[in-house]
Amino acid sequence: MRDKGVLLVNLGSPDSPSVPAVRRYLREFLMDGRVLNMPWPVRFAVVNLIVIPTRARHAAAAYRSVWTPHGAPLIVISRSVQARLQSLLTVPVELAMRYGNPSIPAAVKRLRERGIRELLLIPLFPHYAMSSYGTAVARVKEVVSSSARDIRLKVQPPYYDQSAYIQALVASATPSMSDEGDHLLFSFHGLPERHIRKADPTRRHCLTAPHCCEVDSAALPTCYRAQCLRTVKAFAAHADLSSGKYSVAFQSRMGPGRWLEPATVSEIARLGHAGNKHLLVICPAFVSDCLETIEEIGLRGGEVFRATGGGTLTLIPCLNDHPRWIAALESMVHSALGTSGNSSPAGHL
Repeated sequence: MRDKGVLLVNLGSPDSPSVPAVRRYLREFLMDGRVLNMPWPVRFAVVNLIVIPTRARHAAAAYRSVWTPHGAPLIVISRSVQARLQSLLTVPVELAMRYGNPSIPAAVKRLRERGIRELLLIPLFPHYAMSSYGTAVARVKEVVSSSARDIRLKVQPPYYDQSAYIQALVASATPSMSDEGDHLLFSFHGLPERHIRKADPTRRHCLTAPHCCEVDSAALPTCYRAQCLRTVKAFAAHADLSSGKYSVAFQSRMGPGRWLEPATVSEIARLGHAGNKHLLVICPAFVSDCLETIEEIGLRGGEVFRATGGGTLTLIPCLNDHPRWIAALESMVHSALGTSGNSSPAGHL
């Protein structure tokens, strides 16, 4: 098993909450054609002449509001996940970010120098979207094919309804779900509808009917919306949620065009106007708490809820380094690589 290894890839964060660092990060992130799906010249103009000049300072301030003494929450948590998973395995585990640091080329180089010839990539995105899961896989394949052709790459498929992921999600949320009077909002990262249609291999199923996501289709493996709804369905069944006690929305809308609906901010306002006094929000598309959960939902979402007549908004922590999530990742590795666990006490949860 000495020639086997694991690479965890998350999205990334700026190297610091300074405006220059945020500008660099936004430029790398938004110039990815799988994120801003438009011709390169148009994308270049939008990013460099509109988005960065108008958003960099605001984004830097938002990052400062969540920054920890050890760095960006997403990076700090991801490193903890890497360390805890490594303690359970006898094969090396590396961590990389799709944008920023630690970089994918550096992680692949370290694995190759350790003699790795069979590599399991686990994108830290439970659902398929070309702007998250898709671009992470594409970038790792690009790096491996250009600098590590002797490495055989395996890719963990999206695990949006895998039992171990759902059980970990419920286990991590349970401590916050003690009041039967609470409403639970599932907030997923939003996508433009054009991304959904472009990922549809049939070109005729996605977003063509009100209940298209409830129908089994060849589009399911790449339909983000359908996968999100299946996560909710599996969670609700496992947690025994009644249908009137939860709803679904999509956050982080940016730019023109139609996006998946309802928007999270609109749903939070609706629930506030409806007289809900305690709103729980869970963000299953994120496995690590980050700017989009802590600041966008926990801080700004809470302000919207209170301003519209609601009471307390509680952000349920992401999976982060919860033992059940680490166990789920361990199971993925054993299944894909045929490895065994660490025989030390740390290998038992």
